[in-house]
Amino acid sequence: MVDKILIMRKLAELETYIKQLQEYSTITVKKYSKDWKIQRIIERTLQMMIELCVDIANHIIADKKYRIPTSYSDTFQVLEEEGIISKKQYKTMKNMAQFRNIIVHHYDKIDETIVVNILRRNLKDFLEYRDSILKIIK
Repeated sequence: MVDKILIMRKLAELETYIKQLQEYSTITVKKYSKDWKIQRIIERTLQMMIELCVDIANHIIADKKYRIPTSYSDTFQVLEEEGIISKKQYKTMKNMAQFRNIIVHHYDKIDETIVVNILRRNLKDFLEYRDSILKIIK
């Protein structure tokens, strides 16, 4: 059985991070690129948000005995295959997982424009993910 209390706690934490990042949603690329403290706050918070989403997905996958994902990106594909999230949500979360890998593993220099665009356009995607999860645990 899905641990609703655990999922709700993680979703509440996700909402807190979203609210914190909304403080930076009007930041310019120029300001972002010049302030390492702001970069660290935003990138680390995005990383934690993405990892929370993966944790939630993995809990559901394990509980429901869905196929075992092979990567962070694949975790969201499993949810899409099982009808928990839409194809559009899967694509967005897959991109977020790939972005997380860049942050964590330093595969490449982080493109400041991408980060600022996430702040401006994609925070709502985390809320949509939350809503999809809430539907299955009620």
